[in-house]
Amino acid sequence: MSILGSRVIRKEDPGLLQGDGNYVANLELDHPLYACFVTSPFAHASFTSISTDEALAAPGVTHVLSAADLEANPIPAAVKGRPECARPILARDRVRYVGEPYALVLAETPQAAFDGAELVYADFDPLGVVIDPEEALKDTVPLFPGTSNIFSESDQAQNPTLFDGADVIVGERLINQRLAPCSLETRAMAAVPTQDGRLIVYSSTQSAHGLKRTLVRCLDIDEASIVVRAQDVGGGFGAKVTVYPEDVAIAAAALKLRRAIKWHEDRSRSMLGLVHGRAQVQYLELGATKDGKLVGYRMRIVQDSGAYPAFGALLPTLTCLMAPGTYLIPNVETSYVSVATNTTPISAYRGAGRPEAAAAIERMMDRLAAELEIDAVELRRRNLIPKEAFPLTTPTGANYDVGDYARALDSVCEHAGYEQLRDEQRRRRVERAPLQLGIGIAVYVEVTNGGGSSEYGRVEVKDDGSIVAYSGTSPHGQGHATAWSMLIADELGVDLDQIQVITGDTDLVPRGVGTFGSRSLQTGGAAISGAARELNIRAKRMAAAMFEASEADVELTTSGAFVKGSPSLTIDWSNLAKRAREMGQPLDVTLDFDPDDATYPFGAHLAAVEVDVETGQVRLVSFTAVDDAGRLLNPLLAEGQVHGGISQGIAQALFEEFRYSADGTPLTPNFADYTVISASELPSFGVIHQETPTFMNPLGAKGIGESGTIGSTPAVWNAVIDGLSHLGIRHINLPLSPQQIYQSIAGRQ
Repeated sequence: MSILGSRVIRKEDPGLLQGDGNYVANLELDHPLYACFVTSPFAHASFTSISTDEALAAPGVTHVLSAADLEANPIPAAVKGRPECARPILARDRVRYVGEPYALVLAETPQAAFDGAELVYADFDPLGVVIDPEEALKDTVPLFPGTSNIFSESDQAQNPTLFDGADVIVGERLINQRLAPCSLETRAMAAVPTQDGRLIVYSSTQSAHGLKRTLVRCLDIDEASIVVRAQDVGGGFGAKVTVYPEDVAIAAAALKLRRAIKWHEDRSRSMLGLVHGRAQVQYLELGATKDGKLVGYRMRIVQDSGAYPAFGALLPTLTCLMAPGTYLIPNVETSYVSVATNTTPISAYRGAGRPEAAAAIERMMDRLAAELEIDAVELRRRNLIPKEAFPLTTPTGANYDVGDYARALDSVCEHAGYEQLRDEQRRRRVERAPLQLGIGIAVYVEVTNGGGSSEYGRVEVKDDGSIVAYSGTSPHGQGHATAWSMLIADELGVDLDQIQVITGDTDLVPRGVGTFGSRSLQTGGAAISGAARELNIRAKRMAAAMFEASEADVELTTSGAFVKGSPSLTIDWSNLAKRAREMGQPLDVTLDFDPDDATYPFGAHLAAVEVDVETGQVRLVSFTAVDDAGRLLNPLLAEGQVHGGISQGIAQALFEEFRYSADGTPLTPNFADYTVISASELPSFGVIHQETPTFMNPLGAKGIGESGTIGSTPAVWNAVIDGLSHLGIRHINLPLSPQQIYQSIAGRQ
């Protein structure tokens, strides 16, 4: 019986719960220097000199380094054709956001480094500031002198016939607000020069190989001279895919001084330095016939990219790709422009462009339902892409693999008790109750492993009989040690405890892409599974030769190999591996799995909220999620990912927003001001698994890590607006704070 599909408890957890995690902060190094960066207090300013004398005189401080002291190339801009926007390792003559590093203090203790950084200052000359991305379009405050603030834009012209045949067109300006990822472990890094001339880098990263490639480029060093190790990583959410100036600066300083250097930022600095997410302004129009048949959809995006064009400048391409969502819309038109502002750079954050797309179309479906006076669920049913239409290519060029959207919608309504919720809503409205009930639906589809990138996998039986897997993925909480062990155990018949999984070490794993975009199982898992399958064949072939039996009669178990009907006649894994090596056929298989395309998970979420019309307060009453990520390897792992994603999506809808003042001063730079969600704000989730296997990989699996985030935000958003719709309120932008809701109610009254 296969172990796949079973609720296997994570192998990783006992060590983590007992405090045995191998985080960067836990590293014990031989007399390292500790780093603290000096960062800009201004959103935009020029400077000509840096004062370091006081810091160098402070107890324990050994060095204060500026851009002139470090030999390193800037981090290339993510947008081609804008080399002037490359990100400096340390600001040289201009800072462009509060929190940008311009000096590096090294000291004998972390506290001495922090205290020393407080004594470094530059002679700043403040410049004009632009915070609003739509203001940035005017180029009145150019961030890079002599060039436009526009980093990237599409060139699609408006189609005058887009809404031909529509009886009604609804339009809205949506704001998908700026968010701080807030991983539990902040950024951390250690760089250790070795006596043989190499540099070992320990990092809290989502892509050890990606970090290595960037360090090689920025430091102009040979690939063989650097090793990157990502051991235990305390969360990433996409933000730790980015390679930061601080990463390069620490490595450059370690090479320059030939000293081990360790850096671990505090929360306040992380809130300013770790990339932010979302930050889109969307102008939307949706047209339909009077019976609710969709005719056309227009999306125009203004993307805030922050001060430097990281991946955030390209996020709208994913939003535009996924614009139609789960619906048959004959005509879809998208366009975008990405601009620079004096704020923390924007990059990938859980969902990376797809939550923005789902929020847009799902809000517009509710706007259209209200306009046509058609039930929100019914309007969706009339327009969902039918199961038999797959595979298909959407008007925006997405190649949807498989889907059963109507089944997901029906299932979430059944499990959530949709009709009963509507009855309760009608009762409260008749009674004019102060706590009104709102019901929100979101049917979503997203893209995982966008671009269809490959991944490395290797499975080896050691001479001692142990089994080791090497994967190019770089987990940070997903449970790859458990999942990859399950795949190997299923092929080789061994126990999970016999298997060791190695990830995030560029010395032991020669290549890899990493863990982001919900890509790991469908690429890295498929590679490990394929390697284990080939290993199964080799092991049986070797055992059959030793037993002088047919390969078909050989069974593999925890103990080794035996012939069916003669379990007492067994050769253990150790002897099998040794014999195979002697014969020149080692039990060691490497496989790079390269899929033809991405996969497209989908689902339906339903939220029920109570809205206090007297105070604007919102309470989430229930949340039900139906998510379809193809074939499930381990439902327990999948539920963990869905629960986390739902929580973050709800947090965006109700609480989170990173805000700046007009002069670029951060207003929410720590957890006292930036409202992260806690368990007390959340009900127990109803999670229903639906499985529609994909044909894009042998496992039939799609990504699950971001789905919860993508469906939950629009479901809660729609629920709150639905709870106020009887008052004539049609839209409120995120986050749905009591103040915003109260002001909207007061405005209608």
